[in-house]
Amino acid sequence: MRLAMKKNGFTLVELMITVAVVAILAMIAIPNYTQYVRRGNRTDATKTLTLDAQALERCYSQTFSYAPCAGVPAAGVPTASVEGKYTVVISIPDTSAGAPAPPAPSYLISAVPLAPSQVADTACALFTLNTANTQYAQTSAAVANTQTCWGST
Repeated sequence: MRLAMKKNGFTLVELMITVAVVAILAMIAIPNYTQYVRRGNRTDATKTLTLDAQALERCYSQTFSYAPCAGVPAAGVPTASVEGKYTVVISIPDTSAGAPAPPAPSYLISAVPLAPSQVADTACALFTLNTANTQYAQTSAAVANTQTCWGST
């Protein structure tokens, strides 16, 4: 009578099937996770634009001007967003002597991607917010994409 030998371990075929299943799952999961992170990081731009607009409005309520105030980034000077994923610039029309006066005091705040993870976000390459609280965003191909980028959909 011959004793049956007990096998321990996996065969090469079983191991290769496991590796193939893990690779297929990774091909699906990693791009989806990357897109999820990019969408989540867009809030850095919208949050920073909103905070800067609030600071500008506080400044205007105290000095009747959007010009330099404490706590407000200087106009035309690029600054990093709250989490450092975007470059934010505040534009205020020149109202000095000799410059054509705008119809009313105004500002435009814009944000463009700075962090490598967000530079690849072609769906939301530019965010803007103006005095009238008009939100706007566009793709890297300069196509309007406001609802998606500002989180409305």
